Formats: sequence, structure tokens, C-alpha cells
Amino acid sequence: MAGDGMNQNFIHDFIDEELAPGGRCEGMQVHTRFPPEPNGYLHIGHAKAIYVDFGTAEKYLGICNLRMDDTNPTKEDVTYVEAIQEDIKWLGYDWEDRFYFASDYFEKMYQYAIELIQKGLAYVCELTPEQMKEMRGDVGKPAQSPYRDRPIEESLELFQKMRAGAFPDGAMTLRGKIDLASGNFNMRDPVIYRISHMEHHRTGKQWCIYPMYDYAHPLEDAIENITHSLCSLEFEDHRPLYDWVIANVSAPSKPRQIEFARLNITYTVLSKRKLRQLVEEGKVSGWDDPRMPTLSGLRRRGYTPVSVRNFSERIGVSKATSTVEYGFLEHCLREDLNLKAQRVMAVLSPVKLTITNYPEDKQETFSVENNPNAPEDGFRTVTFSRDLFIEADDFMEEPEKKYFRMFPGNEVRLKGSYVVKCTGCVKDVSGKVVEVLAEYDPDSKGGNPADGRKVKGTIHWVDSKSCINAEVRLYDNLFTDPNPDSGEKNFLDCLNPDSLKVLENCKLEASLKMAKREDAFQFMRMGYFCLDLRNSTDEHLVFNRSVTLKDSFNAK
Repeated sequence: MAGDGMNQNFIHDFIDEELAPGGRCEGMQVHTRFPPEPNGYLHIGHAKAIYVDFGTAEKYLGICNLRMDDTNPTKEDVTYVEAIQEDIKWLGYDWEDRFYFASDYFEKMYQYAIELIQKGLAYVCELTPEQMKEMRGDVGKPAQSPYRDRPIEESLELFQKMRAGAFPDGAMTLRGKIDLASGNFNMRDPVIYRISHMEHHRTGKQWCIYPMYDYAHPLEDAIENITHSLCSLEFEDHRPLYDWVIANVSAPSKPRQIEFARLNITYTVLSKRKLRQLVEEGKVSGWDDPRMPTLSGLRRRGYTPVSVRNFSERIGVSKATSTVEYGFLEHCLREDLNLKAQRVMAVLSPVKLTITNYPEDKQETFSVENNPNAPEDGFRTVTFSRDLFIEADDFMEEPEKKYFRMFPGNEVRLKGSYVVKCTGCVKDVSGKVVEVLAEYDPDSKGGNPADGRKVKGTIHWVDSKSCINAEVRLYDNLFTDPNPDSGEKNFLDCLNPDSLKVLENCKLEASLKMAKREDAFQFMRMGYFCLDLRNSTDEHLVFNRSVTLKDSFNAK
């Protein structure tokens, strides 16, 4: 029986059929799995796969395993294993006690390979990779292998010697004996085991032969009694091999592989190899750089689990390959932060504002609503005095047309406090404005003139006597090209030199001293921000801009 939470899609149509009376899965619990390879950090594309795997299980009141696909000892690292678990939990999914490693099944996979050899369905081949490529054939021309008819007993003996370490890397492989003339080249006697004398991060030096992914993956699913193996569309041509492996060994179950289109998103790359290159070449500060599409990077930038899950749900699940605008991901974040982010005042490019008719020794407080969309969040107190800071671009000595902020003779509303009238400015020797001068209207407390006169402009400010200094980092797309990973272009040539701007000596409300990692803030008129816990100290706070206020996605 299906539960709530996930939109119906073609995968669910298949599952509904199989759960129906007489169907393949009648009376069974839907059982899926998420099988990342621990050779890098998860990215936004994996978030879609996590949503599909865990979300499908949730919809059908089933269960989902987490399995590390660690069959390749040359790329794996325990650091990635830990990061993957953290990211999945951050998204709000739980595998409970169903946490497995492909390496847990190495012995069983080996025994299944023995079974294939004994059935005459696998043989030891001594072709080098180069020779195998030369003899692969082409459309209309079958592949060749001089070892295909090797006696079963000889293949068994050689395979056992391969396991015992009798041969060097690359000397031999075990190949499935399927169809050298198949139009699907994945079925032309694929390699299912290779020799690699490299230490594995979990099994150490216990093994020197390792199963290939196309052989190992269906067996992992079958051993775990997975009912539906959901994977990206690139594996569609591999499905006949998946089914062949399952059909020809005595595995405990018969999973079904279903493919869906993977996520493509503008202004980024989702290749783990290329993301690793960005890290290793120092183009970014690490896997969790807030410009990276990794889940750890998005989290550090201020993305919320709700926004990522909403994005994954709303882009849909289909067979059709498409590209999603990065602006839609930002749109999903704005929607969530608009509901939960505390509004605060922060001046990123400060210039001093002096209220010349305000008493020098006076300081008063104003009560300000934390979030108009969440009245239950209450109010906070801000202080006001003679000396304030405002944004430098909120003053123009000679205003442009339709400029309603501060200029000599104009009145503006200081958010939540008073109406002030600009009387002039002070410049340094270079002509730069270093101080703006104004007079306040004592009868406009709360920002509303007592006589009801109209004031068009409202600007934010902070009190110089209580504000704190901070570093603020403004992020933009990592690439200037919407498709940096397409064609023959080098994606590194598309890097955006303005993807990070660091602003020093910003002036923030005193309440931000107490900011925590999970807090979200809207800096009024500036965007949504969060504390960068990695780089912040008690003496030097750093805030990352999560997303701007302007919604470019809706604007189109």
C-alpha cells in the first residue's frame, strides 16, 4: 500500500503493476537501495537519486538500504564513507540498521563466479586490455577471444590461482561467456573479474582480484533482497547484463532494474572526476567550498534539507534527459528561507551616518519583528544612537532620476526607527564621502511621521555603538558558461573569476554575535546569509550569502 509524500511517476507505475495481484512482487515489501561509490563527496545529482531511492521506499511503506559500492580499491577512502552518511542524514533520510558494503559480499561473489565457470558461462582470458579492444569487433562483426573454449577445469584452476596471487596485475581476467556477436557490446563476453594487487580500505590485502561493477551490482542487490534497483539512465544498456547475472547464479532474489534520467543543471559540473580536479588543483577551497554543487558545499552555503528535497521532488522523475536551471534550485531555497529566516540589518559597504540633532549621550532601543512570515518567532531589540552606519550606495550627493534614498534635502525612513532628512556629507582629501549628515524628526518614532507626510525611501542601518564587525562572502555561479561540461571545451576555461567576493569590516546587528550554524538570516535588502562555521571564530565572524533576494527564475 502506498503512503504519502512522493509524486506519482513512471517508476511507481511499474511498481504498482508488480504489487498488484498476480504481479512479480505481490505480497512483498518494496525494498530499494542507495549505492554510492565512496570515491568522492555526494552532489546535488546524488540528492535526486537519494530522493528517488529513499522516497520510493517511503511512498510504498518499504525500506531502503545504504550500501557503499567499494569494489574498486584504487579510489575509495573512509573519509568519503563518513561524509556520505552525514549528507544523507542531513537530507532527513535514515537507513536504520541497513548499512552495507559491497566488500561484505566478496566471498559470495567469488563463489558465484565459480558457479558460472562450472556452468560453462565464464572463462579465464589472457588477452591484454589492448588486445581485447582490438578483438572487440564492431557492428556486424563479432568479437573474438582465443580463450573462449578453454576447458572448465582449466578456467577453475586459473581463477583459483588468480585469487591466490599467482599472477601480476592485468595478466588475466574472468569473462562472462555470453554472446560475442551481440548488438549490445556490454554482452560481448564482458570482464567480470580483474587482478589488482592493491590494498582495499576495508579488506586490506585479503583480495587481489576484484569484481567489475556490472557483475557485482546485481549480486549485491540480489543478496540484499532488493525488489527494485533504481539507477540512472546510463545503465539502461547494461540492464541485459544485470539480468543475465541474476538469471545464471543461485542468488536468493531476482531484483528488477529501472532507469531514470540523471540530473543535469546549468552553470555547474556533476562529474566526480572533475569536481575532484577542482579540489586538487586548488580552484576551490575543498569539497565543501560553498561554490561546489556537493551537498556539503550547499550545506555550508546555507541550503536547507527542505529546499533540496523540494527541488528534487519538483524537477520530477522521467526517462527524458533534460537540464534544470540553477535558478530553480535557488528559487526552492528562497521559498524555504522566506518562511524561516530571521530578518536582521547588516551594512556590507558601510559609511558613517551622523544624526546631528540627536543627543550625543543618548541611546534608545526599538523592538523589531524577527520574521513577518512567522509571528511566533517574536521580536528582538535593536539600539539606536547619534552615530550609525548605512550602505554607501544609499547616499548620492547628486541623485539619479527616481533615486529615493539619501541625498541633500531628501527625507528617508530609517527602518523601524525615525525619519531623517539628509543635510549634506563630509569628504576626505580624495573626494570620497566618509560621513553622511542628517537630522531626525523626533515625532516620527517607529518610522512614521506624525503629520502623515509621505516618505518614499526606507533604508536599513546599524548602531555604531553596538554593532559587530564581520567578514561577508558573496558567492556567484562557479562557471560563466551555462553548459561548462558540454562539447570539446575545457570546463576549467569557464571558471568565473567573480564567483567569490570577500567583504571585510562589514557592520552587523549585535544579535548576530549569537548566530549558530543552523541559523538562517535575511540581511534586509541584501539576501539570505548563514554563519560559516569553518572559518568563523568568536573574534572574527564570517557569513556566507546563501542566495540573493531577487528571484531570477521567477523573473523569466
